[in-house]
Amino acid sequence: MSQPIGDIQHLEKNAAVRFLYLPIVRTVVLSGIGSVVLALSARIAIPLPWTPVPVTLQTAVVLLLPLLFGAKIGALSVCFYLLEGAFGIPVFSGGQLGWLHLAGPTGGYLLGFLLSASVVGWLSERGWQCRIQRFAALLLLGHLLIYLPGLLWLSHFVGGVVRAVELGLLPFLLGDFLKTAVVFFTVRQIRKALA
Repeated sequence: MSQPIGDIQHLEKNAAVRFLYLPIVRTVVLSGIGSVVLALSARIAIPLPWTPVPVTLQTAVVLLLPLLFGAKIGALSVCFYLLEGAFGIPVFSGGQLGWLHLAGPTGGYLLGFLLSASVVGWLSERGWQCRIQRFAALLLLGHLLIYLPGLLWLSHFVGGVVRAVELGLLPFLLGDFLKTAVVFFTVRQIRKALA
């Protein structure tokens, strides 16, 4: 006895849905989406004439991804993003691309993205989002993990650590505070809605 066409379509749809629920497929798909969101956040770039470091929304996305999806997806999203840019897709700020951009003045920040996403996600999975003080400390730590390698790498291009702090940290503190507040309240609202 043959099955009605509607039942076959129903089975195919369920098979596709089941495929998307495989852990590895889910991880790769969400990480790919995360890398696209990170690339889009790099497109919103405001160059500052006195520094090689632009203002972007990337730090907010680098913190948001592991807070919402965990360490694995957060870190893989950043890895995919870095590989996309390294291999010629113009995903970096200002549409930049290639290995030379990774080795340029902002390369340390890009490395810090991976470090931050990994650690923020790992600590988040261990409950650091549950209390307001720990969550605020987690966001601060995430920024520090971006800034430390960023400033150290930038210092080689601008003549020392003091100059790197002047060019690569101080102009961004207010904006990072505002982006951190947005991430804080966004994650809290999403968690509250899902509870």
